[in-house]
Formats: sequence, structure tokens, C-alpha cells
Amino acid sequence: MKAVLLDAASLGPDIDLAPIRQQVASLEVHAQSSTDEARERLVGAGVAIVNKVVLDAPTLEALPDLKLICVLATGTNNIDMAAAERLGIAVKNVTAYGTASVAQHTLMLMLALANRLPLYQRDVAEGRWGQSAFFCLMGHGTLQLEGKRLVIVGQGVLGSQVARLAEAFGMQVTFAARPGKADDSRPSLSALAPEADIISLHCPLSEATRHLVDARLLAMLKPEALLVNCARGGIIDELAALEALREGRLGGLGVDVLPVEPPREGHPLIDALGEPLNLIVTPHNAWITPEARQKVVALTADNLRDWQA
Repeated sequence: MKAVLLDAASLGPDIDLAPIRQQVASLEVHAQSSTDEARERLVGAGVAIVNKVVLDAPTLEALPDLKLICVLATGTNNIDMAAAERLGIAVKNVTAYGTASVAQHTLMLMLALANRLPLYQRDVAEGRWGQSAFFCLMGHGTLQLEGKRLVIVGQGVLGSQVARLAEAFGMQVTFAARPGKADDSRPSLSALAPEADIISLHCPLSEATRHLVDARLLAMLKPEALLVNCARGGIIDELAALEALREGRLGGLGVDVLPVEPPREGHPLIDALGEPLNLIVTPHNAWITPEARQKVVALTADNLRDWQA
């Protein structure tokens, strides 16, 4: 069966596609594709392999030979799932491929914010260390993680791995209930917020979790609390969080995600990186270790094998 990979560049240049090639009769690889290009390139293909290219209903309806869509990610929001089901096209995604990578990145953000790294790096770059009356700078109070309370939203594979790493630093970990999840007996995030030293988000973006961390919840936090989002943009109200950070009502903010990616029109958090704030914005790259990206390929090959079986 012919397969077409529409956006191989999203996996990076150093990834071995051999596991996928072994599962199909032929594999046609394109670095990037628009939706219109995808419609042309998928003619005669039985399998579409895609990361972020939008495959909408008109596109799927124009491809009578298409039997399977393999998504190189967990989210399938770029696929018209209703149209695929109506047309009898199976859709397979991959999960838990970046657990170690994202958990590592999450801890990196926590550690950097706790030690006020953005502020001290700015001080060093501006020559303040060289002007110091003694051997060190201590103008920004740091946070020792041992003994501090970490509240995690999302007790899946990723949230659980972050908890294990945090416990190795001596943090006390509590999982909050996830809004929208039925019969969740865990305490709500708002109930836990006043005692939280750090909040880390690892839940999906849904109507129930959109702006889960909003101005009201931010007002409940200790002024030195840290907020980390390696889940999805929009789970926090980024503008409210930035305002709290500027006003000293939030100790630090680290995000790997924004509501619109890539942020071609910019974003207030990116603009604020020039200010003296304990703020870190990374470009949705928590998942990009070579091991994680290669695992996407291996899991996709498994999906192909299982579907054909």
C-alpha cells in the first residue's frame, strides 16, 4: 500500500524513517504540505502520514483510495474526524512518545524560575556582577524546591513522570482534579492554590480547562508561587498571568506553549521577554529530543502494523 508523509520536516532532519518504510509498499516523503498540496499528493495513496497539515472534509472526500491517516502526534484536531468516520477512514495517533523529554523540560523551567535565572542572567549581562561590592549577587530571592508544594493538573503518564522527578528534589506533590472529568474526587485546583508553591499543567485543552488559571485563581496564589505550562496554550490566561508577574503577585512564569503557534503576529509574553521579569518562553520544544522524535516514528510503525493486521 502506498503511503505519503506530508510534513516530514516537523520531525527534524535526523530521524530514521526505516520503521515506517518497512510497513508499507512505498513511502513518498514531503518536507511540508499545505492542505491543497496534500489533496494532490494523496491521490492514489492508501495511507496519509501527517503531523499538523489540516485534512478537512473536502480533502478527505476527494481521496477515495485513502483508508488510514496516521497522525504523528497525540492531538487530532487537524483532522476532520467526523468526515473520516463517515468515509470509513481510520485515524491513528501516537501517545506518550515525549514523556521523558517533556518532563525534563518541565523540571528545567521549574529549576530556572526557582533560581530566578532570567533575572540573574540579565544582571550578569548588564555588568552588575562586575560592579558588586562583594563576590555574589543576591538581589532576587530564590526558592529552594525541597519541601515545597507542587500542584499538578493532569495525572496521566506525563504528569506522573513530572511528579517522580519533583519528588527526587524533595517536593511534596499533590494532584488536582481535572475540570471536565467525571467523578473526580481529588481536590480542585482552586482549593489547592493558596498552599501551592508551584503549579504545573499537564492536561488537555478543552472548554473545561480553557483559562483554568485565570485572574481569579492567580489572586489566590502566594506572591512567590511559580506557574509552569508545558501542556497547551490557553489553559492559562496568559495576559492575566503576565499582569500578575509584573505586579509582583506571581513569582515566576514559564511556558512552552501559546494559544496560536507559530505566533506569527507575536504575543504579549514574547514582547515581555525584554523586561526584568522572572519569565521564560520556550518555542514548543519540550518534546524535541531525538529519542522522543524517533519514538514517534516507532509508534507510527506500530500503528501501521496493527491496522494491517
